[in-house]
Amino acid sequence: MAPPVVLMVAEKPSIALSIASVLSCGRMSTKKVSTEVHEFDGKFLGFHAHYKVTSVIGHIFSVDFPPKYQDWTVIDPMDLFQAQIVKSEANPKAHIRRHLSQEARGCGHLVLWLDCDREGENICFEVIECTGFHINDARRRVYRARFSSVAEKDILKAMGNLIQPNRDEALAVDARQEIDLKVGVAFTRFQTSFFQGKYGNLDSRVISYGPCQTPTLGFCVQRYLQIATFRPEKFWALQPHIIIDGYELQLEWERHRLFDLDIAMMFQKLVIQDGILEVIDVSQKQESKGRPSGLNTVNLLKVASSALGFGPQMAMQLAERLYTQGFISYPRTESTAYPSSFDFKGTLGMLANNSMWGSYVQRLIVEGYHKPRLGTDAGDHPPITPIRLATEDMLGKDAWSIYHYVCQHFLGSVSPDCKYVRTKVEFSVAGEFFHCIGQHVTVEGFTSIMPWLVVSEKNLPQFKKGEKVEVSKVDLFEGKTVPPDYLSESELISLMERNGIGTDASIPTHINNICERNYVQVQAGRRLVPTTLGITLIRGYQCIDPDLCLPDIRSFIEQQITLIAKGQADHSRVVQHVLQQFKQKYSYFVKRIDNMDALFEAQFSQLVDSGRALSKCGKCLRYMKYISTQPQRLYCGTCEEVYYLPQKGTIKLYKELTCPLDNFELLIFSMAGPEGKTFPLCPYCYNNPPFEGIETLFSTSKNGNFGKLGKGAGMPCFLCPHPTCRHSLIAQGVCACPECSGTLVLDPVSAPKWRLYCNMCNCLVLLPLGAHRIGTTRERCPECDSMILEVDFNKNTTPLEDGATLHIGCILCDDLLHSLVEVKHGKSFFKRMGARGRGRGRGSYRGRGRSSGRRGDPKMSFRDF
Repeated sequence: MAPPVVLMVAEKPSIALSIASVLSCGRMSTKKVSTEVHEFDGKFLGFHAHYKVTSVIGHIFSVDFPPKYQDWTVIDPMDLFQAQIVKSEANPKAHIRRHLSQEARGCGHLVLWLDCDREGENICFEVIECTGFHINDARRRVYRARFSSVAEKDILKAMGNLIQPNRDEALAVDARQEIDLKVGVAFTRFQTSFFQGKYGNLDSRVISYGPCQTPTLGFCVQRYLQIATFRPEKFWALQPHIIIDGYELQLEWERHRLFDLDIAMMFQKLVIQDGILEVIDVSQKQESKGRPSGLNTVNLLKVASSALGFGPQMAMQLAERLYTQGFISYPRTESTAYPSSFDFKGTLGMLANNSMWGSYVQRLIVEGYHKPRLGTDAGDHPPITPIRLATEDMLGKDAWSIYHYVCQHFLGSVSPDCKYVRTKVEFSVAGEFFHCIGQHVTVEGFTSIMPWLVVSEKNLPQFKKGEKVEVSKVDLFEGKTVPPDYLSESELISLMERNGIGTDASIPTHINNICERNYVQVQAGRRLVPTTLGITLIRGYQCIDPDLCLPDIRSFIEQQITLIAKGQADHSRVVQHVLQQFKQKYSYFVKRIDNMDALFEAQFSQLVDSGRALSKCGKCLRYMKYISTQPQRLYCGTCEEVYYLPQKGTIKLYKELTCPLDNFELLIFSMAGPEGKTFPLCPYCYNNPPFEGIETLFSTSKNGNFGKLGKGAGMPCFLCPHPTCRHSLIAQGVCACPECSGTLVLDPVSAPKWRLYCNMCNCLVLLPLGAHRIGTTRERCPECDSMILEVDFNKNTTPLEDGATLHIGCILCDDLLHSLVEVKHGKSFFKRMGARGRGRGRGSYRGRGRSSGRRGDPKMSFRDF
């Protein structure tokens, strides 16, 4: 009888490899499929079994709305609050769902090795769904392994303590995903649609809202407003100086500072007149600076930003890589308390072999390490600690910086406290009191391994109570109060943690979002300076509904989600309650959007005052203005209409040519990149496709993006089937694309490096070099139905006999032309390629016609490519 098969699933391929290597003692076979599968024989729960260890790549599914809710122009954002949501494969090309289903066949046990946080628990149930297992099935059992590192001892310990996956924690993630999707998309769609293209210098491609993202931005803008409204005040402070044994000492005034110059000058005069200081007290106090508790995610992110110069997103990527490579423990944890079973001696012994801090570690081992301070046990993972010894050469500079700090922090947490003697000497003169403070370190403790936290030494001369000291001079220092600086990432992370905005896993994402969406900019010292758009958005929320940008609501949501995770609240009730609150806020926001618009109007320029004249409108024959800020668009001030253009490229006027359908002047769009496509387009046709039934790759959506958006959403000239326009697909299309169902079209402005490009994919065909002119004819090849080209070679470089320059032929069937072309980003372009002989098919298109039937026969048909 064959042994039972145990399927084990980890969150990443590298974790699966580590687990399999430990459990098989390195004796395993590996097959490469969607993700690697490692197989070996061993014992499972006391009986012989065959193991299969594989992995997912993060979440298998993502949450979205069904297709019928995707059209911005049709769906009212209000409807999204009650809309059904669907889960679809997050990375369909990886085929993870199919992979798990196949590997689970014939398996009697499933062991889940996902990361031990809520997200990991959620992925557990995604895996269970894909594999066909069931939690309560006694025949095919499901187990959960809880571990914090991929060290051998932790993997073996997890195998010996398998538990059940936690459905409540998985449901908590489902709740957060649904709330964030519905609230974020509803507000984002409405805001973007309302402001889209309304102002000339506003980047309005997507004006997003997020239940976590927006309060995060709110903290940055709040600090900005404190700076902007700050009014500096002058102040004055007395600074007496004394000289003892040749050492000059400046004393601190007990009043600290005064804001009235006359009074400050009066005190200065009194002190100068008296001139003799009396020592009224000398006190010494033993003080200590406590060693740190264990390192959690938030503290790692703060140090990475403030000391190492890494943004939170980058820091987490580096830490995750160190974890998957087995150098540190799991980097997403809220706990700062070490578990009672933590192997301090083993970790110290491993670090003792490092050349940088080895001697320090050996001294700790000999003298005895100190028990770490009591921290917080959040019940998730132990603090972040080193697992395996590494060098900078092994990790690279950036990852080494993170690893180095993790090691320093761990060593600091088991080192003695820093101890020092604090001496304070107090003086009086003319009824005023002054003091000076000295510090002397007696035990460096943890600061010797974390030197940036060292207590600064300051030695004082010997003073005795009652001693008289002459004042050498009395300065009157003049200063100004200064505003706080812009929030640093480290400060923002602290605010987010304190106010319950995001989790240790999501805080970096929220900060990264407000940077990427141009709401804030990261400046020197990794300080976050809000942009005009970010400031205006927050001020708009404040004047309509401050709750939308305050942390209170999000903090409440997180509390409710935590109750779900603990099994103390019903998932569906929490979701419905929260969505009902935001639905009411959304309705109120929509009714008062004019209040926000007034702020936008004050900050951004009107379309009529923006841009530069570029091309004529086909309706009024007046010049339209080209607005270059994203999204690129044309604006006709006379007709008060906006025409969106393709994005991520440059726009120019095309020889003052006009579209024969609507009289709009044509434009030439050049896509970004050295080999980007260049094609003509009519602004009106592009925004109002004249023919239905054409699937287009290039289009303009409601949010102005340039990409694959379905049928009829936008029509450049290379997709237009008009039979007489010399810029259309009919006139410029040459032959079928060898890569896809598209057509190779002549690039009209590519001279002298003439080329064809596919109107659907990135296939590019370079035409003969040295041609003075290349153009299409109205004739088609009798063999393959491709368009006949007319090539006019230069006299000095012509390949034709007798010095002839003009040659007419098909690039597929004409031996000369075919030998001179070169295909890039496509398959081989041979004479007997699949495109030859397949013809150009037949297509039927219905023209809508915008006026008296200028578009021709509404049921026109033509031979497509």
